[in-house]
Amino acid sequence: EDDLVNFGSVTHAMVQFIQACVLGRKNMIVSGGTGSGKTTMLNLVSAFIPEGERIVTIEDAAELRLVQMHWVNLEARPPNVEGKGQISVRDLFRNALRMRPDRIIIGECRSAETLDMLQAMNTGHDGSMTTVHANSPKDVISRLDSMVLMSNVELPIRAIREMVASAVHVIIHTARLSDGSRKITSIAEVAGLSGETDMILRELFTFRQTHVGADGMVQGEFMPTGQVPTFLNELKVKGIPLDEGIFQPPGAVPGEPPSAAPTAAR
Repeated sequence: EDDLVNFGSVTHAMVQFIQACVLGRKNMIVSGGTGSGKTTMLNLVSAFIPEGERIVTIEDAAELRLVQMHWVNLEARPPNVEGKGQISVRDLFRNALRMRPDRIIIGECRSAETLDMLQAMNTGHDGSMTTVHANSPKDVISRLDSMVLMSNVELPIRAIREMVASAVHVIIHTARLSDGSRKITSIAEVAGLSGETDMILRELFTFRQTHVGADGMVQGEFMPTGQVPTFLNELKVKGIPLDEGIFQPPGAVPGEPPSAAPTAAR
């Protein structure tokens, strides 16, 4: 964690918020492009899971390194030369549910297993996590739509959106910038549906790039947007300490309403 702060990938305030979300058993998605550091970020996020919880990780290739004792690592297997013996992520998922895990972590959702993941998040496996290839938090929503449809279940888009709205709480978006550095460029809360299919995304933290220095390094700053997560009170009730001041942008007057409005992902 300290290394990532020193590298300028994240701030202490963002880490504090992520830790509170993990302890509060919020379902999280780490999104980003190829090589943007999604798995590294998932490793960091999973490090905050309390020691006594049962965790099952499901991956195509074992990349996650959890520090907890009660951790079962399941890895998918491709078919052999004769085309037999394949064990898919969906097969592993069905078995994982029988292991009575507190949390399920999928290394990456890339097709039909997304439907299983959303259903598990909705049915008692609070605090589950996964990564998704996407270009922005808004893009995550449409990616989830298309991946759920890959499972050949004829669901109307509204039903999918309702499932996503109740299953996913926080999206952490990572990016690889032009100088090769990796940063969390946005942390957004999924705050439900507006109307038929418009998803309400409330950005809580963002990285604002100001310029590129003479040495080619990207310059900018991490900013809280001034919006407070809707579940802040729920975290307090659960006894999870979180300083409300971390959501105030510098120079903001405490108690003043934020100017930034939530965006709807269509």
